[in-house]
Amino acid sequence: MIPGTVPHRRRRPAVVAALLAVVALVVSGCAGAGTLGLPEGARIVTIAIVSNPQMEDAIELSPRFEAENPDIKLRFVSLSENEARAKITASVATGGDEFDAVMISNYETPQWAANGWLVDLDPLMARTPGYDPADFTPSIREALSGPDGHMYSTPFYGESAFLMYRKSLFAQAGLTMPAQPTWEQVAGFADRLTDRSQNRAGICLRGKPGWGEVMAPVGAMVNSFGGRWYDPQWNAQLQSPEFRDAVNFYVDLVRRDGQAGAAGSGFSECGTQFSQGNTAMWFDATVAAGLLENPEESRVVGDVGYAPAPVGPGGRPSGWLYSWALAIPRTTAEKGPEQVDATWRFLSWMTSKPYQRMVGEELGWTSVPPGARQSTYRIPEYAEASKAYAPQTQAAINAADQANPTRDPVPYRGLQFVGIPEFQDLGTRVSQQISAAIAGQQSVDEALEQAQRYAATVGESYQQEGAGQ
Repeated sequence: MIPGTVPHRRRRPAVVAALLAVVALVVSGCAGAGTLGLPEGARIVTIAIVSNPQMEDAIELSPRFEAENPDIKLRFVSLSENEARAKITASVATGGDEFDAVMISNYETPQWAANGWLVDLDPLMARTPGYDPADFTPSIREALSGPDGHMYSTPFYGESAFLMYRKSLFAQAGLTMPAQPTWEQVAGFADRLTDRSQNRAGICLRGKPGWGEVMAPVGAMVNSFGGRWYDPQWNAQLQSPEFRDAVNFYVDLVRRDGQAGAAGSGFSECGTQFSQGNTAMWFDATVAAGLLENPEESRVVGDVGYAPAPVGPGGRPSGWLYSWALAIPRTTAEKGPEQVDATWRFLSWMTSKPYQRMVGEELGWTSVPPGARQSTYRIPEYAEASKAYAPQTQAAINAADQANPTRDPVPYRGLQFVGIPEFQDLGTRVSQQISAAIAGQQSVDEALEQAQRYAATVGESYQQEGAGQ
């Protein structure tokens, strides 16, 4: 989603109807008698949600929640990933009250909690029988906590990154995937497996601009090469040998052995290419496995191997940590405790243990949102359906260390992102330069020269802040 927004499955009729019913923005609040046919005292809860299949599943299943809670009517504002980030950030940062709940990630949560923009969820979790926040994957729980250690968003799913590969193609070529591949080995495999006469790429890698698109795998690869965005004094490091080597390696690999139109390919496009058998390997988010093992969507079910994120010359694996999660903006609390209660009742339903089982039983076990809850992996049906990839997924998420992303010290947190407010703009600007290099419109040196200027400007603001203390 960032990282791991799962490619769109064929939308079920109920999902299509639900999405068509969504209006641009519906103001939350108390609905009086006769409003939308709701009973007296009923509440409308408006949720800004990212439009990917697992969230569509939640929309499809939401009538179950409404039937159990007739005093609540749900309204979903379903947005593409980039649009969701922009609209949700603008709303929450400016005190807008159009959303009662928002889907954000471990990038926004700690920052927004520190700014006082979100409701503390710990008291709500504590008074919800059976919710069991201790069941959340520890690294995900920590990533969604504020400076006080309390959780300010609750995870819908969690992910890291790994390498997916076609076992049959490896066997035909006499290749064996190591237990822990390096990037040099991956590049060699891609060279062997690329077959342009068959329209087959050796590997699919993101190239689409966006801090949550191409910068996710590039940023993770930079870490594995020993690169970093800033040194401890906030000096930009985008022209360092390690950063330059990583970006050159990435661009060369995708241009030589990657998919056609790579500069316009994101997670969804690579997912389609791999699931339809058009590429031999794919390095991306662990959440992709559910798509690849779904026979309704994938032509490569049962033929996919899963290896840990490759290691670079810096000695680090190129994994990451990301979670799509649900939070309650402070403005919802300003509407009164009843609105917070109604909102939390839905959020706790959508992120609960019973929801995981309901998805598996109703929509298929490969559709269960992974990574967020440890107990998910103890459900026998899910354990069987996910046995090819669940161990790698859990290992990657558990090993993620946002505080120490690379070989040398850094002044920020985050693996595939820099955990500062400016990174939304900085990461996007840098991604545009790298995407242009992938497209052949400029060299990597030219891309990084401009990217360094962007990063230096941001770094200077932190240096001045430090000097003023």
